[in-house]
Amino acid sequence: MTAATTAETAQAPPQGHPQRWLILCVIMLAQLTVLLDNTVLNVAIPSLTDELGASTADIQWMINAYSLVQSGLLLTAGSAADRYGRRKMLAAGLVLFGAGSLCAAFAQSSTQLIAARAGMGIGGALLMTTTLAVVVQIFDDTERVKAIGIWSTTSSLGFAAGPLLGGFMLDHFWWGSIFLINIPVALIGLAAVVKLVPESKNPQGDRPDLLGALLSTIGMASVVYAIISGPEHGWTSAQVLVAAAVGVLVLGVFTLWELHIPYPMLDMHFFRNQRFIGAVAGAILVAFGLSGSLFLLTQHLQFVLGYEPLEAGLRLAPLAVTVVALNLTAVGAKLHAKLGTPATIAAGMSMLAGGLAVIALLGGDDYNGMLAGLVIMGAGISLAMPAMANAIMSAIPPEKAGVGAGINGTLAEFGNGLGVAVLGAVLNARFAALIPVAAASLPAALASAESAGERTRIMDAFSSGLETSQLVGAVAVLLGGLLAAELLRRAERADSAVAA
Repeated sequence: MTAATTAETAQAPPQGHPQRWLILCVIMLAQLTVLLDNTVLNVAIPSLTDELGASTADIQWMINAYSLVQSGLLLTAGSAADRYGRRKMLAAGLVLFGAGSLCAAFAQSSTQLIAARAGMGIGGALLMTTTLAVVVQIFDDTERVKAIGIWSTTSSLGFAAGPLLGGFMLDHFWWGSIFLINIPVALIGLAAVVKLVPESKNPQGDRPDLLGALLSTIGMASVVYAIISGPEHGWTSAQVLVAAAVGVLVLGVFTLWELHIPYPMLDMHFFRNQRFIGAVAGAILVAFGLSGSLFLLTQHLQFVLGYEPLEAGLRLAPLAVTVVALNLTAVGAKLHAKLGTPATIAAGMSMLAGGLAVIALLGGDDYNGMLAGLVIMGAGISLAMPAMANAIMSAIPPEKAGVGAGINGTLAEFGNGLGVAVLGAVLNARFAALIPVAAASLPAALASAESAGERTRIMDAFSSGLETSQLVGAVAVLLGGLLAAELLRRAERADSAVAA
């Protein structure tokens, strides 16, 4: 046993930390705050459009700046936590997240808010990686699975509470209040982390891949920028083509860099494993469909159906409530044990796609149709997400489990940003094709209308764009889910043949 291993073992409580459940509550609070910011901004879209004069592209960047920066830094943050100390990085994440939230609350322009959101993404990356690392550290083998299960339900709670909390704050305060609620949570969390969480680190851990993080963030941002700018500037315009080319080139350099350094942020050899590829495709597409649909649905509920922010949040809650209920009752886990990974993923992704289609076809003017679609989507997510997380982790050697968790988080965040960008771009393109007005958003188009008939045509065009976007998302999720299931099925057959 090496000195480093001995030191690490000495720091890990053999029977679990005596205050482990209290620490878990603190960690879940910090984790919930990060996850809330993935959804809370959606209900503020009309307010931001009116008060900051934000265009649809600005709104998309306010959402994507957070998720893309966070996704680009997740693996590096995990490596830094292992090397320099998980408690230190958890505390640093709370400080950065709180400071970014304060700047966002008092932003005076779209550009300032986008920059603040990017800063919050850095803190979010540290929190997302270190919270899980601390959970693994403070619980022993007999309780770890239960603790991680409780930790993972925070994601669904974030989706449920985000629109509700955001809607409540917007009904009573100005839009910046949705960020101020993070400040007391960050301060309480920081004090609790310093007092309760034990320090642990591995000095011999992998060095942070700073250049890899920079390249991946630039590459992803460039590709998404091209997607967002396409409808506004034209898909063949120099601005879009240059951004797309830069994104592809930088991601290519990122791949080469990762293949030739001793401590890669992302081990590209994982992509030779069919099970890993299948799980990765599914993880991206679940996040793609979920985040993209939430981005569209909040606008549909407020702009088309006329609900206030809190009312819109309440009407989105059934999706997350379904996920939480089915996860807590272990329905997905029981079906996974009976059906196996490929069939469970195929069923879950098909239900998610079906829910999107139901909303597109039946939820245009009737909330009952939307409600049915939300429940179906929630059931699909509760099946697909745990199965795909298990597939990713089982495709990676146990000694690289931390890397597997980082990859899972990175791909989910990238899927979030991509869903908002792609489905938002489809909406913009359809809307612009039906209503050729010089307006960057629906409110601006309505303001330029000269008659009631023209306003009706503009609203109909927006509804048509929403329907088209949802159907595109449904097709992408369905085909991707079936592909992921087939790749996983082939991988299982190959493993069985080798074992025989």
